[in-house]
Amino acid sequence: MKNNRSVLLLCSALALSLTQTGCDKLSLAQGVAQYKRTLDAYAQGDTTRTDIMATRHAEGRGATLISAFFGLDNGLPKRNTDRVACVGAGGADGMPIIFSHEVDHTTLEPGDVRVTTRSGRIKPVTCLTLAPADDPGELRTALLAGDLGSADDEPVSVEIIGNVLSLDGTINFKGTKVEVTPLNAGPTLVFAEIVPEAQWALGTKATRLPWGGGSRCPVGTKQVVRVTWGGGIRKIDGKDADESVRSRYKVSILNQEGQLIDKVPFALADLNDGDNNHLLCMSSVERAQAVHFPAGYLIDPRDDVNPETSISITQ
Repeated sequence: MKNNRSVLLLCSALALSLTQTGCDKLSLAQGVAQYKRTLDAYAQGDTTRTDIMATRHAEGRGATLISAFFGLDNGLPKRNTDRVACVGAGGADGMPIIFSHEVDHTTLEPGDVRVTTRSGRIKPVTCLTLAPADDPGELRTALLAGDLGSADDEPVSVEIIGNVLSLDGTINFKGTKVEVTPLNAGPTLVFAEIVPEAQWALGTKATRLPWGGGSRCPVGTKQVVRVTWGGGIRKIDGKDADESVRSRYKVSILNQEGQLIDKVPFALADLNDGDNNHLLCMSSVERAQAVHFPAGYLIDPRDDVNPETSISITQ
């Protein structure tokens, strides 16, 4: 399977989720030819000038980095990655970082990010992109590309040292820092939220491009939970998520009697778009509290298997 990794990564166009089987070469070539980058950045200094210094959003949550995952060591595919991700990414390291809130991508640049390795070396980020996690509500994951470390000297921390603003322009992520999940770790859940009804778009199908917009929950859905994984995920066989993955998710619901009970989402959405998010489609209006997923069913781009993982839902 590893011999085909470059092809699989390109099929989903992102080096954070980055593996999807089933793309034929013709459709991939056509998609690459038509694809235009809009969420990539290259500036090696902070170019954002702002008076916004608040670090806590009006809804109460602080501005934080919630995850950084050293996903690939010199593993981003050399062919076409510069075209579909960002120029300079081909053959480089790949590390997705995830913010607590959606980010204004015009304020996020490689020079805003400091990557430090175990030996204390500061490693520059060559380029970054927020694609393809760009459906409504998803603009919190950025893929960093460059020489970010190695298996012998892994990155251990990521810090935002420039002005990076939230999508609504109210908070600044400058000064936030997070430890890096190591290369050999499997993917885990790092964020979950109740999706506002204005973002549901029930019944919408995924676009034809393997890195376009993902599918939405079916008509009749009563509640939608978005879960975000720290790195790209596929089934053990390398294919995209399906019913076997849906059935493994357990959502803790607070029922009318005040008891927590587990329910399985009746449908799984945000599929076939190559990002690190899933939508859990619920038939109950009782508010979801947490999400659990068992070990051993998903892999990251290096074929590392997921451990058992749970996440509380941001309220």
